[in-house]
Amino acid sequence: MTITLRTGGPADAPLILGMLDSAVEWLVSQGRTGQWGTEPWSTNERAVELVHQITGAGTPYIAEVDGAPAATLTLSKAPGSYLEPADEPERYIHLFATDSRFRGLGAGAALLAHAAEETRRAGISLLRVDCYAGDDGKLVAYYENNGFTRTEPFTVGEDDWPGQVLARRVL
Repeated sequence: MTITLRTGGPADAPLILGMLDSAVEWLVSQGRTGQWGTEPWSTNERAVELVHQITGAGTPYIAEVDGAPAATLTLSKAPGSYLEPADEPERYIHLFATDSRFRGLGAGAALLAHAAEETRRAGISLLRVDCYAGDDGKLVAYYENNGFTRTEPFTVGEDDWPGQVLARRVL
């Protein structure tokens, strides 16, 4: 098995939506509907618009396993509008997802390591990400296992969706 990384672009939005759809399907199969709900991202007009916006403003990266797209993240200069930017230059991870067929093969960890290296290459010390912090906390633990540290919890929306911001120093 070979994992390769490539820089993507806005044209990869359909591919990224497919990975998000696969992740939602897997989460639903596990009874974990609190993170991203039960419906595919590709059928939600707001979600499709968000993916296009983020991939247009940031730099998407795609991890391929033996040539097949397996995971993605987009690196940008700031968090989403629901969070305050850091008080220093930062890079922020958005749209991090793994196609469920490739879960557990290391494609996601390879992307997180690449995001840290890209941040370091840019001369920036701070890499941040936010994620769903509900249910059993496995997603937060995944980021911690990949070198991130919890900073601040947050809630968003009418349903008080529980989130956690995590940070990693790379310089």
